[in-house]
Amino acid sequence: MLSQDELAAWLRLACTPGIGRATARKLLAALGSAERVLAADDPTLLSLTGRDVVRVLRRREARDDALVAATRRWLDASADDEPRDIVTLGDPRYPTLLLETADPPLLLFTLGRVELLSAQSVAIVGSRNATPQGVDNARAFARALSERGLAIVSGLAMGVDGAAHEGGLDGPGSTVAFVGTGLDRCYPSSHRALMRRIARNGLVASEYPLGAIPLPDNFPRRNRLIAGLSRGTLVVEAALESGSLITARMAVESGRDVFAIPGSIHSQQSQGCHRLIQEGAKLVENADDVLRELRFGPLGETRRATLSPARPSLFATATDDGIAAGPDGALRAALGHDPVTFDALAARTGMPSDQLAARLLDLELAGVVERLPGGLLQRRALA
Repeated sequence: MLSQDELAAWLRLACTPGIGRATARKLLAALGSAERVLAADDPTLLSLTGRDVVRVLRRREARDDALVAATRRWLDASADDEPRDIVTLGDPRYPTLLLETADPPLLLFTLGRVELLSAQSVAIVGSRNATPQGVDNARAFARALSERGLAIVSGLAMGVDGAAHEGGLDGPGSTVAFVGTGLDRCYPSSHRALMRRIARNGLVASEYPLGAIPLPDNFPRRNRLIAGLSRGTLVVEAALESGSLITARMAVESGRDVFAIPGSIHSQQSQGCHRLIQEGAKLVENADDVLRELRFGPLGETRRATLSPARPSLFATATDDGIAAGPDGALRAALGHDPVTFDALAARTGMPSDQLAARLLDLELAGVVERLPGGLLQRRALA
């Protein structure tokens, strides 16, 4: 636990506007600790940085003391099932992979199992507006990789991120959530229960001080931590303007592998993944593909069978080409794997409209078919 003086020095250096992270790291490298930086005389500081930074370091405001006091109260409220901590750049628990990145944070506020910062991990990211199939894929990949002992790193956002955390919690590898706010807040608020589960069984981490609100610029900055902590980044679904592509780019810049799951050429949520594959990301169809690239042994067939989520009996018997047999086999074959209109299905199957609508509703309720914007229908694949 940091002493009161150490805590005050680190918070001043990391959280005071006007002191950039690169400048702060330069000062720390030269002087050895945050306390020594603040205690250094003006000539020493001026030999390392500019007058504006020295002026900021010398200025002390009431909000600085308030932040220190609030942070100390937060730390002191730590519980056995939700331990709270701060890991600074000089802490032996600071993750080596983040140190290897171009812009490591000065400190991390942590809630939960801090040892997960040093675990072998894979990032899983994707669209906030994920399709049901994308959510299924994120959860299934995360569960399989967590079963292999890999921690799943993501950003606690809606859609793919939330499903990835849930899948990670299902296995021994667990999960790490990097957030874009202070740890006294939850964003989005609908993930409050999930954040609590992660705090108890995984790790929630942030470089933002207590009270920090979810500003738009926080999230691209947060993404570098997701990519930097992980041996590889898997993009499940992403539109061309998705923030997940930023995470993938940051992974490449950190020398890490990038994986992408392909999808329909008609789906906007697949276009970002296809772009990544065109640019050199590795196309993956199952967790074994990721494990092989990271030089982990593949999952055994028996284990893989236990990882697949239960599916409705409509998929109970499948032919070699993946199309289930039974009374709805022809309909599922007509659906294919790309989005299709109701009229096109009626033409392919020759079924009366009322009968087709009833069968599609049954398949939709069973989780076999999903409805997409624009009145399109799509068959959901097995996880």
